[in-house]
Amino acid sequence: MHASVTYHVSPITATLLRPEPLGCCSCGRRHLLAASSSLISFPSTPTDVIEKIHARRPDWYEEFFARAMDQDMRSYEAQISGCKAKLFPHLIENSKHVLELGVGTGPNFKYYARADKDLNVIGVDPNKKMEKYARKAAAAAGLSPASFSFIQGVGEALPAADNSMDAVIGTIVLCSVEDVYQSLKEVKRVLKPGGLYLFIEHVAAPDGTLLRLAQTALDPLQQLLSDGCHLTRETGKQISEAGFSNLILNMTFLSNVSLISPHVYGIAFK
Repeated sequence: MHASVTYHVSPITATLLRPEPLGCCSCGRRHLLAASSSLISFPSTPTDVIEKIHARRPDWYEEFFARAMDQDMRSYEAQISGCKAKLFPHLIENSKHVLELGVGTGPNFKYYARADKDLNVIGVDPNKKMEKYARKAAAAAGLSPASFSFIQGVGEALPAADNSMDAVIGTIVLCSVEDVYQSLKEVKRVLKPGGLYLFIEHVAAPDGTLLRLAQTALDPLQQLLSDGCHLTRETGKQISEAGFSNLILNMTFLSNVSLISPHVYGIAFK
């Protein structure tokens, strides 16, 4: 069962919010983005830059983690699906060039991929073993091979030109980047003026709660077992401080993944 409250809403965008009976995502219709028909090239991130930020993992570990993400996150995806189903429609009509940060095994494709030859998606992930799973998910969602590029990269140095993306997607990724503020700076850099950043992130529980104490105690183990995932980051606060022009930022609680609850989710506009 979902419980949802408004965590922060920019006064400019407050009129975009509408009550939702499922109590999950209360985002309203977003601003229209100008569509672009120009081709965009995706420069690769140098390997030494990736490894400086995200230390090289053994191939067996990357394959093990990719397979685990593909198989073991189904329960989580089922519970968060209500939020995603309401959040993603705000980008599909006018977003032709999309970058997904931390694309992983591609669980988001089914919410926004479509049979549209003008849609170009670049999926960025430091784990190269994610690619085959992401491509399988893209094909299942109807995204053509020509419309999807997988690039090994990190959030702190996104492989895209300035002002080139209509939208950036990031779900459950800022918990494991090395530098949250630099990653958000990169999101803003690659977005076109008026472009949107769509996000869902788990965050630290409130100070003084038993859950926060548990998160603090288990955070080092979580980072070790889950490829750098942090349990105690205040990602909502960091997004609100990143300098986006408009921001819709809400909070929700998931009942069956208590250790990584609560979540923040929403849309930020460049």
